[in-house]
Amino acid sequence: MTIIIGILLLGILVFIHELGHFAAAKFSGVEVEAFSIGMGPVLLHKEWHGTDWRISLLPFGGYCAMKGEKDFEESFDTSIVLEKDSFYGVKAIFRAIIGFAGPFANFLFASFSFFVIALVGYTYYSAGNKIQLANEIYPELHSAAADAGLLTGDKIIKINNKEISDFSDLYSEVAVHGDEDISVIVERNGENLSFTIHTDLNKKTGEGKIGVVSDPATVEAREAKRYSFFPAIAHGFSETFRIIHLSFKGIASLFKGVDVKESVAGPARITKMMGDTAKTGFSAGFKSGIVSVLQLMALISVSLFIMNLLPVPILDGFLVLISLIEAIFGVRVSPKVRNIVQYIGIAFIAFLFLLAMTGDFHYFAGLLNVKK
Repeated sequence: MTIIIGILLLGILVFIHELGHFAAAKFSGVEVEAFSIGMGPVLLHKEWHGTDWRISLLPFGGYCAMKGEKDFEESFDTSIVLEKDSFYGVKAIFRAIIGFAGPFANFLFASFSFFVIALVGYTYYSAGNKIQLANEIYPELHSAAADAGLLTGDKIIKINNKEISDFSDLYSEVAVHGDEDISVIVERNGENLSFTIHTDLNKKTGEGKIGVVSDPATVEAREAKRYSFFPAIAHGFSETFRIIHLSFKGIASLFKGVDVKESVAGPARITKMMGDTAKTGFSAGFKSGIVSVLQLMALISVSLFIMNLLPVPILDGFLVLISLIEAIFGVRVSPKVRNIVQYIGIAFIAFLFLLAMTGDFHYFAGLLNVKK
C-alpha cells in the first residue's frame, strides 16, 4: 500500500510538470499528439480534443509528445519540412516557453503547497532551545559547540541572526551550514553571549552538526505560525525560493566529500518516502497528513524544477538554452548537431540514474539487514 500511495503522489507531480508543457504548447499553437503519465507500453488511453491521453506501464516519468518533435530531432536532413503547428515549426521563443513551462509548473505547485501550509498551520513536537553537549553523553562524539565554548544548559537564541525558539529551529539552521562558520548567540545565566562555531559535516547526509542534543524534558506540542490569505501567498513564494537556495547549497556539499550514494535518492526511494510520509501523517490526523504530504511534494517539486532546468541535453533546460540562442541570434541548430548532443545527454542522464539506483539499492539493502 505504501508503494501504491507513493506512486500516485509521484504521478501527480509528473502530471503537473507535463501539464505545464501541454498548456504552453497549446498557447503557442503547437499540436499535442499524446500526453502520458508513466513511460513504456501504454496501458490505457483515450483520445480527447486531438490529444491521446495515456497511462503507461512504468510509473516513473511521463511525456507530452508534440507534433513533429521527434521527426526533426531524429532526422539528419536539414531540409525537413516543418509545419506551422509542429514543435519546430513555431518561433524559437515559443519553444523556450514550452520548455520552461514544465519546471515552472513544479515551481508554482511548490509555492501553492507552502501557501496552503502557511494558511492552515500545523502542530509539531519539539524540545526547547536549551542544549546539552553531545560529548558529555556520548564521549566518542565530537562537539564543535564544546570547542567553541558553549556549555550544557545554554539556550541558543540566535544562529546567523535568525531567531531560534526551539530545537527544531536549531537543527534546521545548523543542517544547511555543514563545514562552515556560524555565529551563535546563547543565553547563559541571564546574559547573552556570542560565539563562532565551525560546524562538522555529516558525510552521509550532507548536513551540518555542532555536537549538541536536546533536553527531552522540554519536548512539547508547538504551533507553527499561521498566516492570513495574502501573507500566506507571499510566504509560499518566499519559502520556495528559500528551498531553491538550500538545494543549491546541497548540491555544492557534494563537492565536500559527501557520500553521493547516501545523499542522492532514486525513484524507488522517493516513492517509498512519499508513501511512508502519507501513511505516518494521516495516522496522526487528516490535517497532519495533508501538511506532511504537501511538504514532501513541495520539496520534490523544487528538485524537479532545478533538475529539469539544468542545461543538459534531453532535459528542459537544454531546450530552453538552445531555443533562446536561436531566438537571439536568428540561427537554427541543425538536426545533426542536436542528434549528436542528444546522445551525450542520454549517456549523462543514464549515469545519474544508475548512481541514484545504486543509492536506492544500498538503502533498501540496509533496511533488510536491520530487519534481520
